[in-house]
Amino acid sequence: MIGNDDARRAWDQNAEFWDLRMDEGNDFVELLIWPSVERLLALRSGESVLDIACGNGLTSRRMAAAGARVVAIDFSEQMIERGRRRNNGAEVVDYRILDATNYDVLAGLGEQAFDAALCNMALFDMAEIDPLMRALARVIRSGGRFVFSVIHPCFNNPSTIQMAEMEDRDGEITTTYSIKVPRYMSSETKLGLAIPGQPVAHPYFHRPLSRLLEPAFKAGMLLDALEERSFPPGHTTGTYPLSWGGNFSEIPPVLVARMRIP
Repeated sequence: MIGNDDARRAWDQNAEFWDLRMDEGNDFVELLIWPSVERLLALRSGESVLDIACGNGLTSRRMAAAGARVVAIDFSEQMIERGRRRNNGAEVVDYRILDATNYDVLAGLGEQAFDAALCNMALFDMAEIDPLMRALARVIRSGGRFVFSVIHPCFNNPSTIQMAEMEDRDGEITTTYSIKVPRYMSSETKLGLAIPGQPVAHPYFHRPLSRLLEPAFKAGMLLDALEERSFPPGHTTGTYPLSWGGNFSEIPPVLVARMRIP
């Protein structure tokens, strides 16, 4: 059975490749994810923010540049090392090796210690999310917010098949781009490649929307914003003919949401 330790090992092995390829952002970050994250997080200078599963810290540094005090955590020692290197010796972000599936360690960050928290494109990398949601309801102050982005569980899950169909329609050859979703309702775990060429496949822990949000609701959080993001028509991205891009402009590969702490 694939679990949390498998995910950690995979991200340690992929850290160098991922850091070089992701750098400070790609099309998914710049066009789909960050505009919504920035808007929903609505950071104010001086606020304290927890960046969960921060990877190489690209979102951590963006939030720090906006004036936030950022604690960035990840269970991959190799990822944290690359984030620290990108600080260039400056104490801009407080990077820590910490497992986001461990409630006790998360709770140890402090009662209402943060004004906000972010988990950028990582909940589907976690074998468990219930401990995280319970801990966030404790470490985020009353009235604070938790923003997360994920690959859209309805349209961009590990079972999704991207398709192109060509037809002669009234004397004109047309191509229709679509997706086939043979599996959605059941939670499942599959190995996959986030970036073609990465050293090893890593686990994707798929959850339908109801299962994704349920732990946050049980922890007392309230959903008050949700955005579905797709590439504009004609935008090209990726290395494969059916990579996400403008051909799929009516199908959102990314979902961004904001939870409030009452």
